[in-house]
Amino acid sequence: MKNNFILIGVLVLAGNLPRAAAVETARTNAVMVTPDYLSQLSDELRTNHPALRAAAAMTNAAAAAVAAVRTWEDPMVMAGAMAATESMRADEGDVLYGLEQKLPLFGKPGLERNVARAELAVESANLEFQFQTRRVDLAKTAFRAALADRVVGIGEQDLAWLDDMKQLLEQNARVGKASLVEVLQIENERAKRMNQLQSDRNQLAHEQVSLNRLLNRDVNSLWPRLELPAVAGAVHFNAHLLDFALKYEPKTIKMQQQVKQSEAMAAVTRRQKYPDISAGVEARNYSGDGSFRQGMFILRMNFPWANAGKIRADIRRDEAKLAATQYELADMQIGVREEVHQLTVKTDAARREALLYRDQIIPRTESTLETIRTGWQTGQNTFREVLDTHRMLLDARLMFVRAVAEQYQMLSELVLCCGAGNLDALTMIGAEPESQPEKK
Repeated sequence: MKNNFILIGVLVLAGNLPRAAAVETARTNAVMVTPDYLSQLSDELRTNHPALRAAAAMTNAAAAAVAAVRTWEDPMVMAGAMAATESMRADEGDVLYGLEQKLPLFGKPGLERNVARAELAVESANLEFQFQTRRVDLAKTAFRAALADRVVGIGEQDLAWLDDMKQLLEQNARVGKASLVEVLQIENERAKRMNQLQSDRNQLAHEQVSLNRLLNRDVNSLWPRLELPAVAGAVHFNAHLLDFALKYEPKTIKMQQQVKQSEAMAAVTRRQKYPDISAGVEARNYSGDGSFRQGMFILRMNFPWANAGKIRADIRRDEAKLAATQYELADMQIGVREEVHQLTVKTDAARREALLYRDQIIPRTESTLETIRTGWQTGQNTFREVLDTHRMLLDARLMFVRAVAEQYQMLSELVLCCGAGNLDALTMIGAEPESQPEKK
């Protein structure tokens, strides 16, 4: 039994070795999350995501429904026989046959076709809305994955620093230049860092799983190391930005198409006040010798005025639905204004925070850490001061990359509101990434 467990363990380890090598190879490749890279992923998203496939199928169904609207209804064929005395059958004919056709009057088929076209427009707008929404989700997930990658990298750098300090303190402790308390402090810090680094790696793995889910890839598909771009330029709330949002925001466009659909349905209901008219012919022959006896031309129509009250109620119902859709559109447009303003505020806050850490806090803390470390080596500062300052630098670097990731996530939502859904639109709204490289 013991040998079996050993064999299973060896097989599992052997199976993991190729994947570990593949992961290591993938991690050596670095890709910056740029608009072009996100566009490539978006193309894969459009063709692979099940929800987008479902929306595309609904669009195809709506297109087929437009072609299925009939101008001429199916004709009605009539056949029958008359039972009577032979003289009556010979005089009037006892074999009856005829044809009846509903007439496309009062524009009813055209209105029904308008309803089908409006439904197609709604489904097309819904497909675009679903795609844009998931493209933004993809961009935000990619930026979170890049952030997780950077956090792991910072953690690995911190672990290497702690290893160097631990080795130095152990050497100093052997010659009496460092206390056991200092060795204990660095060992505890290293243990906490290793635990946090494992948590960060798990979070990175989860973000990669999320990317694979969005692209409908295998959950264990490997990803290269993703890098965050430089800090983006400032975005200010202005009339130009708001105008883009009100015109091109995908959900607003979808709601506008729903308003047109409600208008088309209300128009069809109003036309129900007019009757349906059918024209037909009917003939009779005598079965005895097959000779023709008589023919008739027939017009039939229903009498909708008998249900005028019901029809008026139907009209009020559809007009109320139209009004409700229009009010929902107005409310959505107000919400778009608020959302654009909120996103610009959050984007600006994230940008200012990133610049604060990049240009002031990180350089100042690095300089202070170097001074304190030199002072510690000469006996002017304590190791606790070195450790505390290093923690401040670590926190500053983490806050910087988180602020950059937050800025781009907010920008991803903002360009969706502007109807682009692609970071290429950053140029349009004045938020190009800065050419200045970010400081590590």
